[in-house]
This record gives sequence, C-alpha cells and structure tokens, in this order.
Amino acid sequence: MVHKRFLPFLFLLTISVYGQIPSWMPNPTQQQTYTLHRSSSRESTGANADYRTLTPGQTMTILDADGPGEISHIWFTLDDPEPYHLKRIVLRMYWDGEKSPSVETPIGDFFGLGNGIYYAWESAVLSVGRDRSLNSYFPMPYAKHARVTITNEGKQSLTHLYWNIDYRVNAQPLPPHTLYFHAQYRQAQPNHGWTGEWYENGDPMVNYRRNLDGKDNYVWMEAQGHGQFVGVTMSILQNQDGWWGEGDDMFFIDDPSKPAIIGTGAEDYFLGAWGFGGPSDLMLHGAPVVGKELAGGRSSVYRFHLDSPIPFTKSFKATIEHGNANHRSDNFYSVAYWYQAEPHMAFPPLPDVDDRIPTLEFVGGPGNSKGQYSPGSLQPR
Repeated sequence: MVHKRFLPFLFLLTISVYGQIPSWMPNPTQQQTYTLHRSSSRESTGANADYRTLTPGQTMTILDADGPGEISHIWFTLDDPEPYHLKRIVLRMYWDGEKSPSVETPIGDFFGLGNGIYYAWESAVLSVGRDRSLNSYFPMPYAKHARVTITNEGKQSLTHLYWNIDYRVNAQPLPPHTLYFHAQYRQAQPNHGWTGEWYENGDPMVNYRRNLDGKDNYVWMEAQGHGQFVGVTMSILQNQDGWWGEGDDMFFIDDPSKPAIIGTGAEDYFLGAWGFGGPSDLMLHGAPVVGKELAGGRSSVYRFHLDSPIPFTKSFKATIEHGNANHRSDNFYSVAYWYQAEPHMAFPPLPDVDDRIPTLEFVGGPGNSKGQYSPGSLQPR
C-alpha cells in the first residue's frame, strides 16, 4: 500500500509519463525563467514572533504584488479562541486592480471546512493537515497586480495568523486569453424543501416527484462571460433524518433555460457510491466527513474537474438538488472554483457572520417534527 504522503509525487510522476504536466506545475527538467517570491507573516526584525493579530473588524492585506505573475501556493494556520472562527475569518482576492473580489469566502470554506470544524483531508489542489495547516495549490495568474486580504468578522481577536504565499514574477507577459481564478461561497441555512410531511426518502410523494428544469436547486455558482468550471467543496448539516444525497447535479451551460448535464445523485457526482460507506479523500474527489444519516449529522464532500474542466462561452450555472426534486431542507455550505475572463459577474453578498454559523433549523420532516425539540436546544456544540 502506498503511503498517502507519496500520492502528490505519484500524481506528478503519472502525468509526467503521459506528457500532461499541468501548466501550473513547471517541468523540473527545464530551466524556469520566473523569479520566485514569498509574502509571509514573518517578524520583520528577524525575531521569532512570526504571526500577526487581527482585531474584530480589521482587514489586513497579506499580498500586494505587481505582475505579470502567478500565485502558486498558499499556506495558512490560525490560532483563534472564538468558536467557529473558520466561518468568521474572510479571505478575498483581487486581480489587476478590480474593485469586486474574484475570491470571497470564509477561510474555512475555501479549504473545504464548511461546517466550521477542522478535519484533515488531501486532494490535488487543496489540503488540510491534522496540525490545522491549510494549503492551496490552485494556479492564480494575474497580468498587472494581485491583492489578497484577510478580514476578521468575529467578536474576538484572531490572535495568531500565520501565512506564506509563494508567487512567481514572470519575465514575459501572460499568454493571450489567460483565465483568472475565482472562488465563490454560497449557503442555504436551510434549503427550503417543498414539503415537511414526508416520512422517508422513498415516500411515493417524494420518489415520483419530477424536476426537469432545476427550479429551486441549490446553486453552487453562476457566471457570465467565458471560462471553465473546475470544482466544488460542500459541507452539509442535516436538519432531517435519512440520506441527504438523493439530489442530482445539474449544469446550465450557455443556456439558462435547461440543464446541459444532469447527474444521478449527490454521491454519484462526488464520485462515491451507496452513501459513500465511510470517509475518503482522493486526488480529485472524496468525502472526508461522512456523518450519521440523522438530524444533526455533518458531512463534507468535494470534486475537482481537473481531468475535464467544464467550458462555457456565454454563461454558466452549477447547481444540485437538495433531495429528490428538492424535497429536503438540510443546510448546505459550499465554495465553487472556476476560471474565467474578466470582468466577472458580481457575487451575491456574503451572509451576515452570525447567519454563517452552522445551526440546526426547525423544518419539519423525519427527525425534525414539532414537539421533538425546541430550536434553541439544537444549537451545535
């Protein structure tokens, strides 16, 4: 059996054999012409206090670099005493002087920790270590300028913020038609299922319901212009008993009236099967957290389309049902990742920080009927 720490190397080795090294992974046998730089939280005097503190409401710019260049790697670790600080600290990225960020997401969600709880997982482009280290390898090019900020929207100070951002300064302009990295946070707390009067997912009133046009689907992201979708991380807090993943993925490509791609169920889209069967984290897909199929269960899943990014030339919308034909009312928290030409469509405003904290909701249905609990008693620990 191959130890997990060797998987990234084997991934590189495999694609090298077939001559398909991604453009953000330079060929180590060829001399590179960029210069590598780093922005970090280091103590400028050379002492050992290599961190920064952010007070409530404070925004700090952690990268401010001229181009042409490319961010190749980002590393964070945080020490914050406030519960759910992963949902309260916001990461934003701006390319080429734009006013509207191309990346806007709670920092935990960007790294797949959408339930606000640390857990370890590893993929080709994102990973979280058991030591609470957060890593991104998404390539993030920029022609003129890159700015990355961190904002503390919590009520307590972020006492220790550590970061290293590795970026290349290129000797030549970016290739023509280079696409820019984007990441967008969305949530539904809760999704609004069309009924609370069902007893299980196989209830005939649920099982025979049709949804051909994607109406009321949960939306991962929308875009206008041209580009390509490369993946999504999603976390689930169940408000109802039973399997949360009966919903189909639906992608609307250049035609908002009908989906061009329709899947067969959530675990199928995330490339698992039969409710996943247990936690897994693989290079391009996985379910690092598989909760009990009961109200209060928490799960996290991801899929990256690096094998075949989904292109669009006019518009794009990525969605998934919440239960068959959207009958369930669980909480979803997600970040979608894609590349596109600028300018981009404005993102929806981030939900208020208090509304981002995962909380069980009174929605009816199995495990969530009147008299079973008072909403205040379901506040998660």
